[in-house]
Amino acid sequence: MQQYLTVLEKSWFELHHHYHFSEPQKVFNKLIAAYSEKQRAYHTLQHLYECLVLLKSIQADLIDAHAVELALWFHDAVYDPQVKDNELKSAELFEQYLIQDLSIDIVQKIKRWILATHKHALTDELDLQFLLDIDLAILAASPERFAEYEQQIQQEYAWVYPDIYLIKRKQVLAHFYQTEPLYQTEYFQQNFEQRSKGNLRGILDGK
Repeated sequence: MQQYLTVLEKSWFELHHHYHFSEPQKVFNKLIAAYSEKQRAYHTLQHLYECLVLLKSIQADLIDAHAVELALWFHDAVYDPQVKDNELKSAELFEQYLIQDLSIDIVQKIKRWILATHKHALTDELDLQFLLDIDLAILAASPERFAEYEQQIQQEYAWVYPDIYLIKRKQVLAHFYQTEPLYQTEYFQQNFEQRSKGNLRGILDGK
């Protein structure tokens, strides 16, 4: 966890330097606590860390990298696998914490982006395309990390009867596999698409 915290703290206080949050340490602490909740196994500090590291490698391609980074911080700030309005609650939490520090335009844009991580619908908005692709980058992870990811998701849904979980999970992964292309940006299509489809095929074939 410590290796994640070092990077996360640097990211957050660079955002503070850009946006001038009124209570940066308080909000940082609340977000770290949120991503450390016991019902989480995948939607954790590790996921946030992986998203932010990936963002840093492509930020030159973004129009407003700071806004994308802030949206990533809050996109899973509320997560309960037994409800369906996590994105809405995450967007509302973002507004609650930072509305006094940001312009209304930035607040509305980031809220809209957080809500978009629910359905991952096609968009022609470049920064949002990258945000959504980053959120799905785990599907193109190394075989070891992808296997860990699958175990983490199963752990979050341990409350579901195992046979039902396996059916529903394969439906989700089949949807990703059948989406052509899976990723919306050219960068992710070139660098992540093939690996993600290989990982997904392996699960769907029962390997």
